[in-house]
Amino acid sequence: MKIDSTLEDQFEEIGDNHVSTSEDTPLLDNAFDLSDEEKIVKIKANVSEIMETLGLDLTDDSLKGTPNRVAKMFVNEIFSGLHPDKKPKSSTFDNKYKYGEMLVEKNITLYSTCEHHFLPIVGRAHVAYISNGTVVGLSKMNRIVDYFAKRPQVQERLNIQIVRELQKVLNTEDVACIIDAKHLCVNSRGIRDIESSTVTAEYGGKFKEEATRKEFLNFIQLETRF
Repeated sequence: MKIDSTLEDQFEEIGDNHVSTSEDTPLLDNAFDLSDEEKIVKIKANVSEIMETLGLDLTDDSLKGTPNRVAKMFVNEIFSGLHPDKKPKSSTFDNKYKYGEMLVEKNITLYSTCEHHFLPIVGRAHVAYISNGTVVGLSKMNRIVDYFAKRPQVQERLNIQIVRELQKVLNTEDVACIIDAKHLCVNSRGIRDIESSTVTAEYGGKFKEEATRKEFLNFIQLETRF
């Protein structure tokens, strides 16, 4: 099918911002062949080339350390969630007190990176589950969110990855996650709409039922937005 030039321009601007090929982060088969130190060396050289191409003087005191800082930041910080060895250990416990209601961890601070423009995604995640006989430490929910956020992401995929991991850890389908985040690829470039945010949700098990979903939304006080 031939797309006219006007539509082609629109598709180029929109990109695949709301399309994810898979719930798994797309990785090469050899993604972990290099050590972190080797990756830093290669990324440093590539960042230097980009900066020089832009016409920046890397002998300047303010700029000369930037390639190394960026490389270390990519590997050790904002993309550290790419490595499976960094996945948090999720200790679970028997639900001995027989708590059978919903547990909600709301307002989890979320920092991620848009995989289409490598600009920040900043917002909040709200996670809930209903125990099937097993509970998990509260901080582990935050750590799971942080782990999957620390990689180039699409917000829809991030939602799914958080829910799937908690379903696996807790051995229950009854898990939900809502993310409300600002994308700097929208806020600082393109349309430059600084007020807008993106809200996505993933519901599993009982959370697909209207009553349970409404209870969750009431807990996080977003019921009027959904």
